[in-house]
Amino acid sequence: MRRWTAVLRTPVGLGAGLLLLGVLLLALLAPVLWSHQANAIDTDHLLQGSSAKHWLGTDNLGRDIFYRVLVASRTSILLALLATAIAVVTGLALGSAPAILGKRGGRVATTVVNIAVSFPGLLLALFFAVVFGVGAKGAVLAIGFAGAPSFARLTQTLIAGIAARDFVAAARIAGVGRFRMLVRHILPNVAEPLVVNATIGAGGTLLAFAGLSFIGLGVQPPAYDWGRMLGESLSGIYVHPAAALAPGVAVVVAGLAFNLFGEAVAKGLGVQVPRATWSRPTPEAAPARDTDPDEVLVVQDLEVSFPGPVTPVRGVSFTIHKGEIVGVVGESGSGKSLTALAVAQLIEPPGLVQATELSFLGAPLLGSIADRSTAAARRRLLGSSFAMVFQDPMTSFNPAKRIGVQLAEGAREHQGLSRRAAASRAIDRLRAVRVPAAERRARQYPHEFSGGMRQRAMIGMGLMGAPALIVADEPTTALDVTVQRQVLRLLETIRTEDDVAVLLISHDISVVAQICDRVLVMYAGRIVEDLPAADLATAARHPYTRALLAAVPDLDTPLGEPLAVIPGRPVDPAHWPVGCAFAARCAFASERCRTEDPVLVDQVACWHPQSQTEYSSVRTGQP
Repeated sequence: MRRWTAVLRTPVGLGAGLLLLGVLLLALLAPVLWSHQANAIDTDHLLQGSSAKHWLGTDNLGRDIFYRVLVASRTSILLALLATAIAVVTGLALGSAPAILGKRGGRVATTVVNIAVSFPGLLLALFFAVVFGVGAKGAVLAIGFAGAPSFARLTQTLIAGIAARDFVAAARIAGVGRFRMLVRHILPNVAEPLVVNATIGAGGTLLAFAGLSFIGLGVQPPAYDWGRMLGESLSGIYVHPAAALAPGVAVVVAGLAFNLFGEAVAKGLGVQVPRATWSRPTPEAAPARDTDPDEVLVVQDLEVSFPGPVTPVRGVSFTIHKGEIVGVVGESGSGKSLTALAVAQLIEPPGLVQATELSFLGAPLLGSIADRSTAAARRRLLGSSFAMVFQDPMTSFNPAKRIGVQLAEGAREHQGLSRRAAASRAIDRLRAVRVPAAERRARQYPHEFSGGMRQRAMIGMGLMGAPALIVADEPTTALDVTVQRQVLRLLETIRTEDDVAVLLISHDISVVAQICDRVLVMYAGRIVEDLPAADLATAARHPYTRALLAAVPDLDTPLGEPLAVIPGRPVDPAHWPVGCAFAARCAFASERCRTEDPVLVDQVACWHPQSQTEYSSVRTGQP
């Protein structure tokens, strides 16, 4: 509300707001005050020019044109607003359809919108005017439905941008339904640009409606609006110009009032006025094996692919047990985050996830869902026992909802708690993650939290249920070292107190070494080494792992020498080389490395695994 008030404090916003207010007040009061003068017939003064008695002259029945222009404001503006409302509601329904109907229904809705947008709006309006018939009702429907496609396209674009945000993914993990997701999480975050564009569109609708009345397809006698008056007076424009110009000026002024106010709001709020897909059926996963009761997550031969084809994750396998913290490290593009998203069931078409086994607490996560009860059970399992802490704490929460409400939503959805009980649980979880003044903080919005506090609140959201696994994707990104250490200690405390397994993804190998029990080193979509974190500095055998360690500066790094780097660049996931993907950057590569792809044997995927003594003291990892 304060942002809208700030808009009215600007010169343009204030001027446009006053002009629009004046137009709306005129539409409301003019018929009450001046209907008698506007409808009074005076046969002694037919087609009279401007005079002291009749400022703009009279029409062919001697009626005062000035008062008729004022009174016609209600009909013109009311019908234009009705048409705008139809355009907004219809466009909102069409634009939201892909988010509600799923892949097939959404594709049909998108196709309908694309076809409709390809036609000029005026042509659509004329077509619908013929379909719905001549008259005010038909014109309102014609203008409304003709304006819907462009509003639907805008809605689709805005929703697509919000649907890719982390807080939507978190709500999806919590099992929030499509309609509820749209109403509670997506639409509140696109409401401002939609309102702004609807305000701007009202001016265009007013002009379009006047155009239909002008050519005789809109308001019919004895009713009249500005367009009707303009059409009736056009024949005498050279003899009596005021009769034709007055309704035209009224249309322009009212249209400018809507457009200028909408533009002022858009500028004040920072709102911009604005392919074929590839997919194949996901294969059935292998039957679940007898699992160790301590196994929380089992991943075997995980593969993530996209159209192209591009396969950024290739044959990843690992297992996480209760109370274990497993770190995943590697350069950008190595497949760390995609692996986490695949485990969390957040890879959407056209992405494809395949695995020999992908199970969580013994329940398979891949394969077809036979019935609704199975789907509901899977959602409950992920919603209550699986927690995801996303990389960017700024986008992890819905900015339009209070922190406490967002934490409580998962508990109400999956644990059946009442609103009051879920709110109390949310406050308790905020206290558990060391958020001070938790009761007051729960009533605040995400922008009122610092980066570290948002990350703690995100962890608290994962603890609303009884999580068996927390997947933390770069949880310390953009945090200073003090807050970073607090977040890492918090994860370690949660693991210790609740026996929760943690999958920690990070670029920083030193961060992983601090709190993890085991480290998975990924390169080019594969795990190239799996070793205990305690042995990371002394027992790493893969040249890539050693190069990552050497690239981390410490207090012993000579100040006069350049920092160590890994030579070369990571490979393109769309063009994997033959043989070892790291061969071009490795000082130990042989001809075999360039022709044969090594497999993970004895926890390292390398044809020439090195021992500590075989490495030189050069910090680049080169001999």
